[in-house]
Amino acid sequence: RSLPVEDRYLRFFSTSPRQLEDFVERMVSPDAPRHVVLGALRGERLLGAASYVVDDGEPDVAEVALVVSHAEQTHGVGTLLLEHLVSLARGRGVRRFTAEVLLMNFRMLRVFTDMGLVSTVVPDGDVVHVDLGLDPVESYLDKVADREARADAASLAHVLRPRSVVVVGASRSAGSVGHAVLRNLVDGGFTGDLYAVNPHAKSVAGVDCYSSVTALPEVPDLAVVCVPAKAVPGVAEECGRRGVRALVVISSGVDADALMKLVRAHGMRLVGPNCLGVSTSSPAVRMDATFSAHSTGSGDIGLVTQSGGVAIAVQEELSRLGLGLSNLVSTGDKLDVSSNDLLMWWKDDPETRIIALYLESFGNPRKFSRLAREVARTKPVIAIRAASSEAGQRAAASHTASTATPSVIRDSLFRQAGVIAVDSVPELVDTITALSTQPLPAGRSVAVLSNAGGLGVLAADACVQHGLRMAELSARTAEALSQLLPSTASTHNPVDTTAVVDDETFARCLDVIGADPAVDAVITVTVPTALGDPTGGVRGIVGKPVLAVRTGQTERLADEVPCFAEPARAAAALARLVERVEWLARPREYAEPAGVDLDTARGIVGRNPEGWLPPDEVVRLLAAFGLPVLGGTLATTEEHAVAAQRAFACPVAMKVVAEDLLHKSKGGGVVLGLDGETAVAEAFRGFQDRFGDRLRGVFVQPMASGGRELLVGVATDPKFGPLVVTGLGGVDTDLIDDRAAALAPLSTADADDLLHGFRASGAALAETDAAAVRDVLLRVAELAAELPEIAELDVNPLVLTSTGCLVIDARVRVVAARPTDPYLRQLRSAR
Repeated sequence: RSLPVEDRYLRFFSTSPRQLEDFVERMVSPDAPRHVVLGALRGERLLGAASYVVDDGEPDVAEVALVVSHAEQTHGVGTLLLEHLVSLARGRGVRRFTAEVLLMNFRMLRVFTDMGLVSTVVPDGDVVHVDLGLDPVESYLDKVADREARADAASLAHVLRPRSVVVVGASRSAGSVGHAVLRNLVDGGFTGDLYAVNPHAKSVAGVDCYSSVTALPEVPDLAVVCVPAKAVPGVAEECGRRGVRALVVISSGVDADALMKLVRAHGMRLVGPNCLGVSTSSPAVRMDATFSAHSTGSGDIGLVTQSGGVAIAVQEELSRLGLGLSNLVSTGDKLDVSSNDLLMWWKDDPETRIIALYLESFGNPRKFSRLAREVARTKPVIAIRAASSEAGQRAAASHTASTATPSVIRDSLFRQAGVIAVDSVPELVDTITALSTQPLPAGRSVAVLSNAGGLGVLAADACVQHGLRMAELSARTAEALSQLLPSTASTHNPVDTTAVVDDETFARCLDVIGADPAVDAVITVTVPTALGDPTGGVRGIVGKPVLAVRTGQTERLADEVPCFAEPARAAAALARLVERVEWLARPREYAEPAGVDLDTARGIVGRNPEGWLPPDEVVRLLAAFGLPVLGGTLATTEEHAVAAQRAFACPVAMKVVAEDLLHKSKGGGVVLGLDGETAVAEAFRGFQDRFGDRLRGVFVQPMASGGRELLVGVATDPKFGPLVVTGLGGVDTDLIDDRAAALAPLSTADADDLLHGFRASGAALAETDAAAVRDVLLRVAELAAELPEIAELDVNPLVLTSTGCLVIDARVRVVAARPTDPYLRQLRSAR
């Protein structure tokens, strides 16, 4: 385990305190936290330690040292210790590490240079001077993620590719869960060694039974636990002592704390508890360790779900369509193995081409976002949106003991990470079917070909409703269609062939339409008549997707063309393919705004560690991030307010600073257009009368010219971090619920989504410099990402003009926040 030093105390957890006290005496100086040490232990044995000492002259520079037991070298212990030391130091304001390494110590040099941090390495005789920048640049996070993915894949191999499995609690009763799991393993043809634990039987389902895990002839990789909840910790302890590498706990109602304590103590991986189980369809494994009534055939779709019911529903629908799963993992209460683990597994799994998720909560959403974004570059990731309503959130918390995610934050995470979001199992299956069988379209332009005019019109309506465009067919295409079709047919999009065409003619029309450069995709709609059924003419087009509609149930036609029961489902599936195309084309870079004075900003937050910042400090904070702030003067007396107006030499606005007054306009705390000393003095005295002892002063600002008003805000979620929100500002904010949101930090594409994501954005930005607003969004996001103490930020209004924009008013709330590192890896026991 990695064990951080807090202030002056080194906290180790071990049954051998003498050893650790000796270590402390040798390595820890009394002026901590300038000197910090981290240690990694296995049981009572110290594996290694890393430390830093802050430079006396440069408080943001520290010298680092690292030592690892010879027997543990090359196992990643030193790298992990250094990662934790970097994270801890960065949270305490250290920005650079320096180290001196002997030239002959190649292993240690490689640890430093392979970290992924910006570094310089300078040889000097027998010593090499190493300098590491600690900012979490993308290259560093990529390296951390790669190291974690390799370690995670190794541990999950015991779950998804076990060489041997034992079912603990394999009852002879056909109606029991343990019997069903064992029967599925047998019937599925598991390729490894299979055992059962049942002290009251010699065999179950043809599998030899043993009295306990300890009595097994070999140590299994995986144990599937199907015993009553109270017995689960005892079974876990026995498995751990025997050397079992992973558990799948089907049982529900288990003591989570007791189970996880045992799992961690023995370095096991855990799926569940309260889950359906796991399966792998690979011919090399063929493992169905679930109690599902039906198994799917071999396939290339990876499915992870917190709900066993959803898993069964998806299985059955895919099986009906001839599609199968590469892996199924039902995480249940998700105490250990999660969607993040599975994303790391599937990222490089050649047998998985599409990933499907059903999540009711996120354990580490920041890590999920980064993982999903990386995986989605090469493999589609689709997620069912769950627990969007208040009732759904209550149900999710009830049956998985999880805290449901606010829907707006979850949707922002999915959109930015490239996760295709759907709202039901049928929508998930529709999207998987389209992605499995059809190429991605080049754009949003769609042609509809139908032998029933009315259904063709409905298909065209559905396309427009889902954000697709009806293609303008060329004159050449229209002419070619007219040569094939009767005179009563319509050769304009949507194309109506009339009910008299046969399947061969319909196929030729499809080829003509598909050859038109203006068409990116085709939706066919066919119905059988007494004159024939042209559905047989529906086939694929090279390089362009074809989706078919035929009233009835969803199916797959010849030539792998997916066929939907109604036009709306086909249009929705096609729109999700377009969504993926557009996400893949997005620029990936994260913009770093120039002119940011981070030291000044941190100083402001340090002086105001809790509560709402005074307005003058808000101005200084926003200005430190280069935001176009109107500015002003905080006046605590009438004379001071008059002097401020005189200095501005123009009409001013006066805004009250008073206890418990957040909405100044609603509370009568704003007066505009005050011109002259008398008006200012009278306004100040009016505020004194209205607010009395609550009055702390007034903020005096020069009046700004009018323009369209926007809101730009930040709200911080304990798990997800800062969320940037934009929409209409001023008095329109409370009247119209029209906003867009994205998680900070923002890429340039994320900022553009925010800029154009609310419904009124077109009208609001019609006569302004959109680039100036985009710059404000990027700077606000940078502020939120760099200062975790900012719990709430509200820029309202941001006034838009033809030449730019101006922050007229803002408020900022600060809370004491301890820096967190969502990408930090944890040390697992490696046996």
